[in-house]
Amino acid sequence: MAVKLKIISTAVLLSVFPFFINAQSLGQEVDFNISPLYDSQGRQELTAVLVKTNDKLSFYADRDWWQNLSQTERQSLDVIFYNLGIEFEGKIYPDLTGTFGPEPRSGIYDDERITVLLHPMIAEAGGYFNSGDLYEKLQYPKSNERKMVYLNSRHINKAEAKAFLAHEFVHLITANQKDLLRNVVEETWLNEARAEYSATFLGYDDVYQGSNLERRTNDFLKEPKTSLTEWLNRKEDYGAVNLFIQYLVDHYGIRILVDSLQSSKVGIESINYALERNNYNEDFSDIFANWAIALLVNDCRLGERYCYSNKNLKDLRVTPIFHYLPRTETVMSSYYETTYWGLNWHRFLGGGNNFVLEFDGTDEVVFEIPYLLCNFDNNCSVKFISLDQEQKGEISFPRFNAEHSSLTVLPFIKNKTSGLNGRQETVSFSWSIIVGARTEEERKAELRDQLLAQITELKAEVGRLQARLAALMGDVEPITCDRFENNLYFGIRGSGEVRCLQEFLKAQGSDIYPEAQVTGNFLSLTQAAVIRFQEKYAEEILNPLNLQRGTGYVGEMTRAKINDLINF
Repeated sequence: MAVKLKIISTAVLLSVFPFFINAQSLGQEVDFNISPLYDSQGRQELTAVLVKTNDKLSFYADRDWWQNLSQTERQSLDVIFYNLGIEFEGKIYPDLTGTFGPEPRSGIYDDERITVLLHPMIAEAGGYFNSGDLYEKLQYPKSNERKMVYLNSRHINKAEAKAFLAHEFVHLITANQKDLLRNVVEETWLNEARAEYSATFLGYDDVYQGSNLERRTNDFLKEPKTSLTEWLNRKEDYGAVNLFIQYLVDHYGIRILVDSLQSSKVGIESINYALERNNYNEDFSDIFANWAIALLVNDCRLGERYCYSNKNLKDLRVTPIFHYLPRTETVMSSYYETTYWGLNWHRFLGGGNNFVLEFDGTDEVVFEIPYLLCNFDNNCSVKFISLDQEQKGEISFPRFNAEHSSLTVLPFIKNKTSGLNGRQETVSFSWSIIVGARTEEERKAELRDQLLAQITELKAEVGRLQARLAALMGDVEPITCDRFENNLYFGIRGSGEVRCLQEFLKAQGSDIYPEAQVTGNFLSLTQAAVIRFQEKYAEEILNPLNLQRGTGYVGEMTRAKINDLINF
């Protein structure tokens, strides 16, 4: 159990002896309960040593970890603890409490200082916070009965340690403002969002390279189709809430975070309360729609709400799911699943006249469907599909292919505004595309393209079968990168041809493929690099197809240009 220092408080003794409050000595050992979900060994408790204090913080280190350090390593950490303590006293504490309000100040805590417990955690964790520590053991048996945060000892010597400390301290402030003062529990996604913004608020993200903001942006872009409010403690969850809160504060100010925190409401309802309190006409669903569009275009010329003002996010854009429409008269349908406040981007290219999109969502929820319609001069407009009570609606364009380069729809579910903790149920939606009749010449061209595509697929299948045969015979021929014969596209995994493509893109330089990853998996980074390559050689690849922007699909024109460059 935890060691607690007793305070003598009789009037007689106070009049005679000095009154020592919170007496502590370096080297003091205390038993702590910890989370096995984060501890690198899965422990539930440990003994820690007091290694550093100042007026605001007491640093405790896991005894096993601390005793395995050399004297030189301890001396180095002593300097780190000192500097981190100075940073907390001079910047983190006054700036965050001055804006969001104080942490708990009284109650069961023997020490007004905040305990910082360092122990080895799983590699991806920066730290954690347990609001149960603020309660007596009678209420929460695993309580450490003190104001405290936990930091990963693996990262304490890194530059981002101060951002991790600030993040967990915001959780402590939130627990005071919500749990203790107002007897409510903040929804996890918004609790994490406020904590995530602390690094930006304190200026730790000003230098983008190596910052928490860069890490969260990269995590989000790897899996952008996620829910803002479904919290599963994944990297992409942190990325989503960070980028949303960056957008929210960019356009509506820090007071939205403060007023939503200092209210008895939680989650979306607290943000709606703060928006109304600050005289904004928009509600959360309006902001979510604008944010989803900003993630797609990030262009202030389209509208002031459709971009980030943070200079470090000026190049942030997601890649939508592309749907290439046939030229022939056809009907095509697709079925998808999403969650509440999930992000979806579907872009339609090609097609012909008399284009109709019919949307059908699950009746039990309420969808919102903004869409972005662009012409060949890349001038775009934002509109919304009108839905009936059965969540059905449609839009149509008589001269789609002649007048428009693309249509992007962004469906999301907007009716659930509370109870958004943990995993959420999935909800289905579907759309059908109807493309009008073609001329005989267009029909022949389409048939030709289909036949060529079938030939390409058959060639690829023959190649795969030959490779399997060679493997069975023990005579595996290495894949060469001298020429590309097959179409390549998003979603292909474990492909030697994709590895060749990535090697080629890597050789084009960092302006084409800055990540330079060679994995054999055709995912979002490779798709983005292909788009840059196509737009660099637009005259030879895109213009013959009447496209203004790259598609990320390595088809006939793109392969021809790649093969020309390889053989040059």
